[in-house]
Amino acid sequence: WVLEEEVGGRKLTEVINTQHENVKYLPGHKLPPNVVAVPDVLKASAGADILIFVVPHQFIGKLCEQLKGHVKKEAIGVSLIKGVDEGPEGLKLISDIIHEWLGIEMSVLMGANIANEVADEKFCETTIGCKNLEHGQILKELMQTPNFRITVVPEADTVEICGALKNVVAVGAGFCDGLSFGDNTKAAVIRLGLVEMITFSKLFCKGPVTAATFLESCGIADLITTCYGGRNRRVAEAFVKTGKSIEQLEKEMLNGQKLQGPQTSAELNHILKHKNLVEKFPLFTAVYQICYEGKPVADFIKCLQNHPAHM
Repeated sequence: WVLEEEVGGRKLTEVINTQHENVKYLPGHKLPPNVVAVPDVLKASAGADILIFVVPHQFIGKLCEQLKGHVKKEAIGVSLIKGVDEGPEGLKLISDIIHEWLGIEMSVLMGANIANEVADEKFCETTIGCKNLEHGQILKELMQTPNFRITVVPEADTVEICGALKNVVAVGAGFCDGLSFGDNTKAAVIRLGLVEMITFSKLFCKGPVTAATFLESCGIADLITTCYGGRNRRVAEAFVKTGKSIEQLEKEMLNGQKLQGPQTSAELNHILKHKNLVEKFPLFTAVYQICYEGKPVADFIKCLQNHPAHM
């Protein structure tokens, strides 16, 4: 399924199906002819045994509303969506939202997988978080290639939370680059960001949270690649250097793609305020305050200098 839009006076689905290239979102990479773009979500998903969700997290509710009642009960869902929502218990995962709408069993796939490098078939690893290990093996068999290596782990909630939180840390890494703080400081941002990711997961995950999951591709590897190569880092660096707003830079730099880091920081802040836990997460909080409350970006260093990890 592709959201229909016009590109150079033509429908995007028509361009994809004739040129076998997504000229807007993944230019320069040929798609195999069996990848067919369909603008109608019900037609695209009709009779599907496996549904893979890859949309910006703010659109998932609207998409599920359209799919409700039109999906096989025994279908398997896989979410690649990076983000969180707020629920009555505090945190609500995107996979939970999909499960509530559609009633299907959900797994997640997260890892150090910058899209154009995956499309170039450069070697990478990824993590599937799957509570049903039989489904995990099916998904691994379907997706693994010599250059796309998959580990299946049972801690699906932890895997999914890693995918959301690393984007917030990457915004901090971008501020760091924009302020020319250097590699040592950026390493501290990555380490303290990981500390906050683990603390958050232990507080909000329903199931077990073990350190081993953070050593998978979804954890430390995805955090490193996003803090060096991702769009959240790029836009945050430009935010420091240009003085333009995040919204303006998103329009100018991302060609219609959405930035997940700042929005996730706002959702986290809401959850943490509600639970009276803001002071435990100075890095997440500083990213939110700089993006949304006008806190000077030069003050970002203070959240590192006074981090509770050093007390």
